[in-house]
Order: sequence, then structure tokens, then C-alpha cells
Amino acid sequence: MVYGEQMDAPKTETTARGPSQAQRRYLKRGLKQAGGKLPLFDHVGQQISTKTIKHCIAQGWAEPWFENPIKPDWLVCRLTERGRDLLLEEV
Repeated sequence: MVYGEQMDAPKTETTARGPSQAQRRYLKRGLKQAGGKLPLFDHVGQQISTKTIKHCIAQGWAEPWFENPIKPDWLVCRLTERGRDLLLEEV
């Protein structure tokens, strides 16, 4: 591994029933944030995988919120109603 390279969590496939474990962890963090803001980093400070974020957007569970002028490559997103409903159905 190259210094500074991000190490992703073990990958799990999305099932027909919903998001993978990694996607679910990402989305759940938006439930307790103002406006449903989703994190850029996980609980240990590692950047959330762009693949995870883009898949959640494609499924309609998350949506881009605004562009970060300092880091334009970061996807600042928020939880959608569809994403919120999906997570609350699981409880």
C-alpha cells in the first residue's frame, strides 16, 4: 500500500433487498445529522469510498447537497427521504 492511499473496508455486495453493510453504515450516520448530512469520513477518520457514495446517489438513497469550494472532488451529500424510509423500515 502506498503512503496516503485510502484503505477501504471489506467490500460486501448490494443485495436486491437494499444497501450493503458499508452503504448502510454510511447512510445511518445521516439520520442524526442536521438536514441529513452524510459524512465524508468514517468513525476512524478514513475517507468514505467514492464508490459507496456514488452507488447511494444512484439508488436515490443520498443526493449531492453542495459543492465544497476548497475540495471540489469531495461529494458532500445528504440523506434523501427514500434513504431515510429505507433505514427506518429496517428498525
